[in-house]
Amino acid sequence: MSSAVTTSAPKIADDKPSFFNQTQTMELKPLSCKRHISPTLGELLKRVEDAQSDTSGPNTPRPHQVLDISYACSSVSSSYPFVLSFKNLTYSVKVRQKMSFSSCFARNDKSFHNLEAVESNKISVKTKVLLNDISGEAREGEIMAVLGASGSGKSTLIDALADRISKESLKGSVTLNGEVLESSLTKVISAYVMQDDLLFPMLSVEETLMFSAEFRLPRSLSKSKKRARVQALIDQLGLRNAAKTVIGDEGHRGVSGGERRRVSIGIDIIHDPIVLFLDEPTSGLDSTSAFMVVKVLQRIAQSGSIVIMSIHQPSYRILSLLDRLIFLSHGQTVFSGSPTSLPHFFAEFGHPIPENENRTEFALDLIRELEEDPEGIKNLVEFNKLWQAKKNRGNNDFHNGPKLSLKDAISASISRGKLVSGAPNNSTGLTSSVPTFANPFWIEMMVVAKRSITNSSRMPELFGIRLGAVLLTGIILATMFWRLDNSPRGAQERLGFFAFAMSTTFYTCAEAIPVFLQERYIFMRETAYNAYRRSSYVLAHSIISIPSLIFLSFTFAAVTFWAVGLAGGLSGFFFFLFTIFASFWAGSSFVTFLSGVVSHVMLGYTVVVAILAYFLLFSGFFITRDRIPVYWLWFHYLSLVKYPYEGVLQNEFDDPVKCFVRGVQMFDNTPLRLVPDSVKVNLLKSISNTLGVNITSTTCVTTGSDILKQQGITDISKWNCLWITLAWGFFFRILFYFSLLLGSKNKRR
Repeated sequence: MSSAVTTSAPKIADDKPSFFNQTQTMELKPLSCKRHISPTLGELLKRVEDAQSDTSGPNTPRPHQVLDISYACSSVSSSYPFVLSFKNLTYSVKVRQKMSFSSCFARNDKSFHNLEAVESNKISVKTKVLLNDISGEAREGEIMAVLGASGSGKSTLIDALADRISKESLKGSVTLNGEVLESSLTKVISAYVMQDDLLFPMLSVEETLMFSAEFRLPRSLSKSKKRARVQALIDQLGLRNAAKTVIGDEGHRGVSGGERRRVSIGIDIIHDPIVLFLDEPTSGLDSTSAFMVVKVLQRIAQSGSIVIMSIHQPSYRILSLLDRLIFLSHGQTVFSGSPTSLPHFFAEFGHPIPENENRTEFALDLIRELEEDPEGIKNLVEFNKLWQAKKNRGNNDFHNGPKLSLKDAISASISRGKLVSGAPNNSTGLTSSVPTFANPFWIEMMVVAKRSITNSSRMPELFGIRLGAVLLTGIILATMFWRLDNSPRGAQERLGFFAFAMSTTFYTCAEAIPVFLQERYIFMRETAYNAYRRSSYVLAHSIISIPSLIFLSFTFAAVTFWAVGLAGGLSGFFFFLFTIFASFWAGSSFVTFLSGVVSHVMLGYTVVVAILAYFLLFSGFFITRDRIPVYWLWFHYLSLVKYPYEGVLQNEFDDPVKCFVRGVQMFDNTPLRLVPDSVKVNLLKSISNTLGVNITSTTCVTTGSDILKQQGITDISKWNCLWITLAWGFFFRILFYFSLLLGSKNKRR
């Protein structure tokens, strides 16, 4: 068959690094390899270090040296040390549709079966088969492309091979060197490049790849070696001219679409994965950019990786770079083999490909025509099965040849410089050779924090807008409640100020909703293949949010505390400051948790605003605790606004000496407030005679403690209110972690 391996000498010149162009003469030892093997990134770095280790002067003639690259093949005892095989893959989903009872019998669709109709509400449950008994194999050093029209099952097959479909739903087997791939091992030795380019917009190309190196390469590798690896990867990806350019987004000009796609590939291959999956890497690119992307993938494959990708309609130039093709139609295989065997296949099927026509375009057009007739596709599927059986009989000798076990193949790959998330070269077992994470917990936290700070620092307008909102709110409150006195009205106005101030701190935290939602899919992509732990992400983002919250809290407290005339002096100010910070912390944590549960920005804002309104309603400001119905009392204790509100009230009014109502002031909130003061004094005398207590116009009737009792604030001290508010923040951060743990599996059911 034309897909058989051809023997050729390695073309070192195509991939040689720039240091080969030095004045010294180098001689290549002959290789006995049977296929072209490009040097891995580890090998390139090794050569760079060897070349730079020469301590002779720049003008000293260097002796003739022999550059031994035979180690690139020495550890490989067979032509294809890695073979990814998949057999009888079948995957289906349940689809519920509204339809008339009669149409249940009239519809004839081959992609649906097991139809169940419910006449009463006209709901039908169908089983849609996305993959139907698909088999094949991909080999190291080759690119396998999955082709087909939209909806044919290309992305589903890639997801199935990349372990992105639940084991309970996917039938069939996926093996590497004959051994079943476990999910934990797949995450470490493979990488998955999504169709969408999910990158931080304000990081440069070099910074993006460097942060990926910090995540995926081990701590034992020095900073200089990681930087050298990034530089080698930039050259391999053809991104040298764009290395210092930011990625960009809709509001910031950045790299081109083709360069962005190559960066997306680069961040997932920084650790030289053994298997690389890509979902339509050429989608949305012009022909030149698409060709450059696939050319990069060819070099990656030749460096010792298996590359499997889906592609919609490759050009003639791209087709020349592909080694294996699988054509799908409605989840069924209609062709599997090398591009060179396409003419022979369709000629035997009775539809020869015209000499000057693109093979894949002809094949896709023919498949689309045959899809209009169910029998046509059925005939093509059956013909492909006969073709594969015939081909397998002819290749029995090849498939029965010696193959390395998975453990030996991984060890051999590591010895060639493929890091596999930093696996040590002296590994004795499969488990030890592929650690789950490349770095310890605290290193991951530092890298996540540094990346987030770098990205956000280049968009200062985001924090500036939030600071402006807090500052403006503080100024408005300060001028509205300017220098409140200790009268009954002043006491009532203080209650209104505290209620609005505490609720405002929570509402201004709503801006945190889009922060994680924008990073959500980046996070899912990185954690799906063990770039870092979810706990590292949660803790890092929690810690880096604290400085900004402290600054916002100090700004708000400094603007309002003395302007409003709050009590307590310096100690009272600091408690007010701590309470504002605790409110910001709890509110930010609550909103962050909701962003991990809700996947849409507008829905998130709606939920946050509604819940915060309920918190304010049950805080005790509108209706005191002793007046809340028993069946709603539980919500009062769940209200985040309750605890900071009660804390600042106690900080203000918890003074048995300070008086807020004296003598005739007791009539201020009654209809008697309009009568002359002389009449009020006579009323006080009458009340005194009746009660037997002397009450004059200067007698203190209501103290701060009395106001707290009137508000029903007697069960929790102000310091406990502060600690509970802080504890709510930690509680929601923990919930955020579990929402990421349970909600970001990134697998189909």
